Amino acid sequence: MSGHSKWSTIKHAKAVTDSRRGKLFTKIAREIIACVRQSGPSPDSNFRLRLAIQKARDNNMPMDRVDRAIDRGAGVGKETGTFDEMNYEGYGPGGIAILLQSLSDNKNRTVADIRSTFTKGGGNLAESGSVAWQFISRGLLLVSAENIDIDNDEISLLAIDAGAEDIEEDAGVMNIYCLPENLEMIRRNLVDAGVEIKSAELIMFPSNTIDLDSKTAMSVLRLLDKLEELDDVQKVFSNANFSDDILNEYSNSN
Repeated sequence: MSGHSKWSTIKHAKAVTDSRRGKLFTKIAREIIACVRQSGPSPDSNFRLRLAIQKARDNNMPMDRVDRAIDRGAGVGKETGTFDEMNYEGYGPGGIAILLQSLSDNKNRTVADIRSTFTKGGGNLAESGSVAWQFISRGLLLVSAENIDIDNDEISLLAIDAGAEDIEEDAGVMNIYCLPENLEMIRRNLVDAGVEIKSAELIMFPSNTIDLDSKTAMSVLRLLDKLEELDDVQKVFSNANFSDDILNEYSNSN
């Protein structure tokens, strides 16, 4: 899992620090709107909404923007419009599988943008069901591995007691994987123990991964980045396994 884990860590760090913070806030707001419309405006009874609000906090999103998104999802205020949730599937260089999760108010625009990005990046948009079977739903928590008052072994035990399935440490971050239904319990256990949580989210994890040569891997990484930059795309997942050297080279070049 290491290639996938480290890519997740790099994406999180980039989202927090780079100049695209405004675009990140827009995507989080869309997620909040969709969560409210699906299951109501109360975080107490809406698990996905709690995750979205926590993601907003983790990324220092102003709470007035969070409140406006909740109101919009609940149909309160002047802002209108709906966002439909859609998954898209495709193939990248080297035949790797790519799964996209999107929120859009214009499906025709979204599919055109995604198709164009795939084509320019050496891949192709595929039919629904082509690659989704290669992914499973999982929870992922990124936890600082440099907590002062609690060691990593204790963090691991707390996570396992709450239902963690797998734990990896990479580049100063612990990657904790779990079933979706255990994500909140693990987070609560760790927070109560004073552990710093960098992020907690639901992901689609590949059941099997593909190793790539350096040239192909760099092309795939560029394509994944371009897809993530699309306004309507919320999350991007692939079954590519990237070596540490390739990830470091790519991260340093961007």
